[in-house]
Amino acid sequence: MNQPKLPEPWLRGTLTDVAPTQRAVLHALEAAKEDLERWCATLTEEQLNARPAGIAPVAFHIRHIGRSSDRLLTYAEGQQLGEQQLALLKTELDPRATSQALCDELTAALADAASRIRAFQPAQLSDPRSVGKKQLPTTVAGLLVHVADHAQRHTGQAITTAKLVTGIR
Repeated sequence: MNQPKLPEPWLRGTLTDVAPTQRAVLHALEAAKEDLERWCATLTEEQLNARPAGIAPVAFHIRHIGRSSDRLLTYAEGQQLGEQQLALLKTELDPRATSQALCDELTAALADAASRIRAFQPAQLSDPRSVGKKQLPTTVAGLLVHVADHAQRHTGQAITTAKLVTGIR
Protein backbone atom coordinates (compact mmCIF):
# COMPACT_ATOMS: atom_id res chain seq x y z
CA MET A 1 0.00 0.00 0.00
CA ASN A 2 1.34 3.43 -0.92
CA GLN A 3 1.77 5.88 1.90
CA PRO A 4 0.55 9.43 1.30
CA LYS A 5 3.31 11.73 0.10
CA LEU A 6 4.37 14.22 2.75
CA PRO A 7 4.86 17.87 1.91
CA GLU A 8 8.47 18.93 1.45
CA PRO A 9 10.40 19.19 4.74
CA TRP A 10 10.26 22.99 4.86
CA LEU A 11 6.43 22.80 4.76
CA ARG A 12 6.05 20.31 7.61
CA GLY A 13 6.38 22.77 10.49
CA THR A 14 9.34 20.87 11.91
CA LEU A 15 12.60 21.99 13.52
CA THR A 16 10.91 24.97 15.15
CA ASP A 17 13.54 24.84 17.91
CA VAL A 18 16.22 25.85 15.38
CA ALA A 19 16.91 29.41 14.21
CA PRO A 20 15.47 30.18 10.75
CA THR A 21 18.70 30.14 8.73
CA GLN A 22 19.86 26.84 10.13
CA ARG A 23 16.31 25.44 9.88
CA ALA A 24 16.24 26.19 6.15
CA VAL A 25 19.61 24.49 5.65
CA LEU A 26 18.52 21.44 7.64
CA HIS A 27 15.28 21.20 5.67
CA ALA A 28 17.25 21.34 2.40
CA LEU A 29 19.45 18.46 3.59
CA GLU A 30 16.37 16.46 4.64
CA ALA A 31 14.84 17.04 1.21
CA ALA A 32 18.05 15.94 -0.50
CA LYS A 33 18.17 12.71 1.51
CA GLU A 34 14.51 11.93 0.82
CA ASP A 35 14.84 12.65 -2.90
CA LEU A 36 17.97 10.53 -3.19
CA GLU A 37 16.27 7.66 -1.39
CA ARG A 38 13.26 7.93 -3.69
CA TRP A 39 15.20 8.00 -6.94
CA CYS A 40 18.45 6.18 -6.21
CA ALA A 41 17.79 3.51 -3.56
CA THR A 42 16.88 0.81 -6.08
CA LEU A 43 19.73 1.44 -8.50
CA THR A 44 22.08 -1.44 -9.15
CA GLU A 45 25.78 -0.98 -8.55
CA GLU A 46 26.25 -0.83 -12.32
CA GLN A 47 23.67 1.98 -12.54
CA LEU A 48 25.18 3.85 -9.57
CA ASN A 49 28.56 3.88 -11.26
CA ALA A 50 27.43 4.36 -14.88
CA ARG A 51 28.69 7.42 -16.75
CA PRO A 52 26.29 7.99 -19.63
CA ALA A 53 27.83 10.39 -22.16
CA GLY A 54 30.79 10.73 -19.78
CA ILE A 55 28.89 12.60 -17.07
CA ALA A 56 29.55 12.04 -13.39
CA PRO A 57 27.86 8.95 -11.97
CA VAL A 58 25.10 8.95 -9.37
CA ALA A 59 27.61 7.56 -6.86
CA PHE A 60 29.81 10.62 -7.27
CA HIS A 61 26.95 13.01 -6.51
CA ILE A 62 25.89 11.04 -3.43
CA ARG A 63 29.44 10.95 -2.08
CA HIS A 64 30.02 14.59 -2.97
CA ILE A 65 26.95 15.81 -1.08
CA GLY A 66 28.18 14.43 2.21
CA ARG A 67 31.85 15.16 1.73
CA SER A 68 31.39 18.70 0.40
CA SER A 69 29.06 19.45 3.32
CA ASP A 70 31.83 18.35 5.68
CA ARG A 71 34.35 20.57 3.92
CA LEU A 72 32.06 23.61 3.85
CA LEU A 73 31.19 23.19 7.52
CA THR A 74 34.89 22.95 8.36
CA TYR A 75 35.34 26.38 6.80
CA ALA A 76 32.23 27.66 8.62
CA GLU A 77 33.80 26.51 11.88
CA GLY A 78 36.84 28.64 11.06
CA GLN A 79 39.13 25.71 10.25
CA GLN A 80 41.09 24.63 7.19
CA LEU A 81 40.70 21.24 5.56
CA GLY A 82 42.61 18.32 7.01
CA GLU A 83 44.60 15.65 5.21
CA GLN A 84 41.79 13.09 5.42
CA GLN A 85 39.28 15.51 3.88
CA LEU A 86 41.69 16.24 1.03
CA ALA A 87 42.35 12.52 0.51
CA LEU A 88 38.61 11.76 0.40
CA LEU A 89 38.10 14.55 -2.12
CA LYS A 90 40.34 12.66 -4.53
CA THR A 91 38.23 9.47 -4.24
CA GLU A 92 34.78 10.86 -4.97
CA LEU A 93 34.80 9.41 -8.51
CA ASP A 94 35.86 5.93 -7.31
CA PRO A 95 33.92 3.55 -9.58
CA ARG A 96 33.51 0.82 -6.98
CA ALA A 97 30.56 2.26 -5.10
CA THR A 98 28.06 -0.11 -3.52
CA SER A 99 24.55 0.98 -2.71
CA GLN A 100 24.87 0.14 0.99
CA ALA A 101 28.21 1.91 1.39
CA LEU A 102 26.86 5.04 -0.30
CA CYS A 103 23.71 5.02 1.81
CA ASP A 104 25.66 4.53 5.03
CA GLU A 105 28.16 7.27 4.16
CA LEU A 106 25.44 9.76 3.20
CA THR A 107 23.35 9.02 6.29
CA ALA A 108 26.35 9.49 8.60
CA ALA A 109 27.52 12.63 6.79
CA LEU A 110 24.10 14.28 6.92
CA ALA A 111 23.65 13.42 10.61
CA ASP A 112 27.07 14.92 11.34
CA ALA A 113 26.24 18.00 9.24
CA ALA A 114 22.94 18.50 11.06
CA SER A 115 24.67 18.41 14.44
CA ARG A 116 27.30 20.89 13.29
CA ILE A 117 24.74 23.23 11.73
CA ARG A 118 22.70 23.25 14.94
CA ALA A 119 25.82 24.19 16.93
CA PHE A 120 26.04 27.65 15.37
CA GLN A 121 24.44 30.50 17.27
CA PRO A 122 22.45 33.06 15.25
CA ALA A 123 24.88 35.78 16.38
CA GLN A 124 27.69 33.89 14.60
CA LEU A 125 26.05 33.93 11.17
CA SER A 126 27.64 37.21 10.09
CA ASP A 127 31.11 36.19 11.32
CA PRO A 128 33.68 36.37 8.52
CA ARG A 129 35.20 33.18 7.18
CA SER A 130 37.55 32.30 4.35
CA VAL A 131 37.47 29.42 1.90
CA GLY A 132 40.19 27.41 0.25
CA LYS A 133 43.81 28.05 -0.56
CA LYS A 134 42.96 31.52 -1.86
CA GLN A 135 41.15 32.35 1.40
CA LEU A 136 38.14 33.74 -0.47
CA PRO A 137 35.94 35.82 1.85
CA THR A 138 32.48 34.79 3.00
CA THR A 139 30.52 34.46 6.24
CA VAL A 140 29.21 31.62 8.37
CA ALA A 141 25.76 32.24 6.87
CA GLY A 142 27.18 32.20 3.35
CA LEU A 143 28.75 28.82 3.98
CA LEU A 144 25.64 27.37 5.62
CA VAL A 145 23.43 28.51 2.75
CA HIS A 146 25.93 27.06 0.29
CA VAL A 147 25.74 23.69 2.08
CA ALA A 148 22.02 23.68 1.26
CA ASP A 149 22.44 25.00 -2.27
CA HIS A 150 25.26 22.62 -3.11
CA ALA A 151 23.41 19.58 -1.73
CA GLN A 152 20.31 20.46 -3.73
CA ARG A 153 22.31 21.01 -6.93
CA HIS A 154 23.99 17.61 -6.70
CA THR A 155 20.75 15.91 -5.70
CA GLY A 156 19.19 17.16 -8.92
CA GLN A 157 22.18 15.94 -10.92
CA ALA A 158 22.02 12.52 -9.24
CA ILE A 159 18.31 12.20 -9.99
CA THR A 160 18.78 13.23 -13.61
CA THR A 161 21.58 10.70 -14.03
CA ALA A 162 19.48 8.03 -12.29
CA LYS A 163 16.69 8.68 -14.77
CA LEU A 164 19.16 8.39 -17.66
CA VAL A 165 20.61 5.07 -16.52
CA THR A 166 17.19 3.55 -15.84
CA GLY A 167 15.39 4.99 -18.85
CA ILE A 168 12.79 6.78 -16.68
CA ARG A 169 11.32 9.89 -18.22
